[in-house]
Amino acid sequence: MTDHDGPRTLKFRQAAFAYAHVAILYEAAAYAMWRRNVLPGTTLGPAWLWLVLGAAVAGVVFYALYFRQNVWVARVVWALHGLRLPTLVRGAFFAEASALMTPSFYLFAIVVVVVNLWMLARAGWNL
Repeated sequence: MTDHDGPRTLKFRQAAFAYAHVAILYEAAAYAMWRRNVLPGTTLGPAWLWLVLGAAVAGVVFYALYFRQNVWVARVVWALHGLRLPTLVRGAFFAEASALMTPSFYLFAIVVVVVNLWMLARAGWNL
């Protein structure tokens, strides 16, 4: 470990890669849902545009975490990802009988999001 690879740097690198993996999973899920015509909210523009924008945002966040080590990016992304949990919990434990996705889809997403929240919190608040 070199001088520039201190604990803070390592936490940001881990957070960046955890976020990148979450972004890849979300992009893959959105693409699969789009191909099966079950993607909600298609009235807001073409799905391909949202996939491209999602990839661009993921790239910017990865850059800000990995290279810039910006604590405010880590904190804002942590807060935004935390807002996903109520929807995921509803899908995992209180799904309607007519739901398109199985509860296991949402349970897996909860695990992924919570791990990402943990990594972002370690970087954003230097835990």
